[in-house]
Amino acid sequence: MSMTETEHIFRYTHEFSDTIIASAGGAVIRDREGREILDFTSGQMSSILGHAHPEIVATVRDGIERLDHVHSSFLSDPVIGLANALAGLLPDKLSRVLPLSTGGESNEAALKMAKLATGRYEVIAFDRSWHGITGGAGSATFNGARRGYGAPMPGVLALPTPHAYRSPFASNGDYDWRAELDWGFEMVDRQTTGSLAAMILEPVLSSGGVIELPDGYPTALAEHCRARGMLLIYDEAQTGLGRTGARFAFEHEGVVPDILTLSKTLGAGLPLSATIASAELEEACYENDFLFYTTHTADPLPAAVGAKVVEILVRDRLEERARELGAYMKGILLDLQQRHECIGDVRGRGLLLGVELVEDRHSKTPANGLGHEVGRRCIELGASLNIARQASAHIFRIAPPLTVTRGQIDTAMAILDRALTECAGRTG
Repeated sequence: MSMTETEHIFRYTHEFSDTIIASAGGAVIRDREGREILDFTSGQMSSILGHAHPEIVATVRDGIERLDHVHSSFLSDPVIGLANALAGLLPDKLSRVLPLSTGGESNEAALKMAKLATGRYEVIAFDRSWHGITGGAGSATFNGARRGYGAPMPGVLALPTPHAYRSPFASNGDYDWRAELDWGFEMVDRQTTGSLAAMILEPVLSSGGVIELPDGYPTALAEHCRARGMLLIYDEAQTGLGRTGARFAFEHEGVVPDILTLSKTLGAGLPLSATIASAELEEACYENDFLFYTTHTADPLPAAVGAKVVEILVRDRLEERARELGAYMKGILLDLQQRHECIGDVRGRGLLLGVELVEDRHSKTPANGLGHEVGRRCIELGASLNIARQASAHIFRIAPPLTVTRGQIDTAMAILDRALTECAGRTG
């Protein structure tokens, strides 16, 4: 890739890959020369069915010919079908669906719903969160994109992320997450003006380093929120629709949120999101003139795709596949950890796994730069793995499509093994 051919691209990220992608199919992407690369990030963590899934292709072809876009005041059969499909998957409490385009939009809508319904304005988010880059969602995002843009939206408070591997509340293998949670809410109570509206959270903080909430934490967190009259918003952009081994990550502990947001996985790579709430909350918002009127609210074409994604998920039991293949891949990663001193931690659930690189496991000192070297070498060898940067730590986010095969997992893990051997040897 030359600078000349990309000179008209506004650089929306710090660094682009040198590889330019020309086509994709299944769990494979191809560059201009036709070289195949295993896509173990599912595009932007979205393509849970793989690229160019034949049923999605057929749905798009039919939709573009039949009904692609209408004024947002019109409803359509695909939108009604999507709402019914999602409601059919979820507990009765989550029965009202607002179809949108992006994860940031879905979280903006959720925060506005919570504020309007409660009459309050303060929001709590984890201090490693990523909920989007738009106004409200960006203000509730603490994992980057905060500096240099002026004051964020007022009333957003941070709660410490329960990160067992690096928490100051963890020592000698014991992690007192409950003490950390109670301390965090003590800090919240000191900062609040008495207008707490909602807590927004990712059940697995993906961009924050693939950090999974400890067992019991969601229940205890929900109790803290209800004691303060707050709503609970689950952002399942990356965990929804099977990736963690359950259809929704909140099912692992049975804490049903007041508002659920879906995006990335819902469109299987196409721009589609949804904000889902109870009938009571929807009625309260409606009575208070709720307005969230974007150009592509309730577009028919992506809605048809979303309904097809739900159909395939249920029919093919993809959450079971994610659970089984995720356990298989995690086992391989744990074996790699025993052979590579630079692997400090392996974590995650289902087909959303994280590998944190360190200089050595005793000190846990982040292996600065090693992740980029390993990532580049993996691409050269034929596998794309994503780095989530967090306070100089390098964590690979490994999230292949739910349709990935064991053979493809074996190949990608062998590539990671070789890249770690070569790159850690050069930097060690």
